[in-house]
Amino acid sequence: MRRFHRLGILALIPFVAVAVVSAQYAQPTPAGQPAWAYAIPIPPATPAPGAAAPAPTPAAADPTIRSLPGTDRTFTRAQISDAFGPADWYPNDHPPMPDIVAKGRRPDVRACALCHMPNGKGRPENASVSGLPVSYFIQQMHDFKNDLRKSAEPRKGNTNIMIAIAKAMTEEEIKQAAEYFGAIKWENRYIRVVEANTVPRTRVQGGVHLVVEGAQAGTEPIGQRIIESPEHTEHFEILRDPRDGFVAYVPVGSIKKGEALVRTGGNGRTTACGVCHGADLQGLGPVPPIAGRSPSYIVRQMYDMQQGARRGVWADLMKPVVQKLTSEDLVNIAAYTASRPVSGNGAN
Repeated sequence: MRRFHRLGILALIPFVAVAVVSAQYAQPTPAGQPAWAYAIPIPPATPAPGAAAPAPTPAAADPTIRSLPGTDRTFTRAQISDAFGPADWYPNDHPPMPDIVAKGRRPDVRACALCHMPNGKGRPENASVSGLPVSYFIQQMHDFKNDLRKSAEPRKGNTNIMIAIAKAMTEEEIKQAAEYFGAIKWENRYIRVVEANTVPRTRVQGGVHLVVEGAQAGTEPIGQRIIESPEHTEHFEILRDPRDGFVAYVPVGSIKKGEALVRTGGNGRTTACGVCHGADLQGLGPVPPIAGRSPSYIVRQMYDMQQGARRGVWADLMKPVVQKLTSEDLVNIAAYTASRPVSGNGAN
């Protein structure tokens, strides 16, 4: 367990030894995998034979005091990203956080609010957890704990971190987190969906597509991908602004194609999503809502279920639903579900 924790800490260090970085890319991307959804960075160039590998550069402490509009709170970058007490910019935006959400528990359980945000909106590299049914949330934590929920992409390090956290959490801590996030209604649109033939050129960092700026900026064809990136890189990467959103560029025509699959099942290729997730995709009983959620996340989960990396009660029910879907189908479905309005669905 401590081994997983140490791996998680390494994932947060901006610069690591070349040997460690190179090992991350040892396994090629499998054919058919929607690599864009996992956002694994392109491997660095291999040093010339006989050339010495550059020494790792330690991250410099940044004493700058940061602020955001609409709050009188200020934090340094280290405080913002503190794994056991990250910044809570807008405490009035959510109920009082239980300690496990706000601070975690040393040494193995990071604060839930670090990655999923105090309001549970999440980020493209992980999950939005606000508004999830409490029973569903608890089941997923048990699946992580019992090695039933993994990633089909072994290089996706934060999935292993989540497994380690779940294994270290008590049942009471899981219940507190589930009830806290379940009580926060998913009522804000954090994702702006834009159909486009070309997209801004991006770089991958920490499992997220960040827009390239400066001399290397430009555009490129979208192809059969969804490119989901923060609206404002600094608000995302440095400030971890829980109110800022994301833009998801999707192929032209994908929303309409996705609607046909979601609403009708595409002539037997799948099952109409509304049967289980509700006619408006806002969830139904213990089944989670999928409207207005991260399309990158949605595609990863469908692919993980196809590959058998994600199992458990709900995943086993979903596997035959997603089994016949092509890579293009996954893109179209996620484009449509991300574009759907949210209506303040709550928990339980």
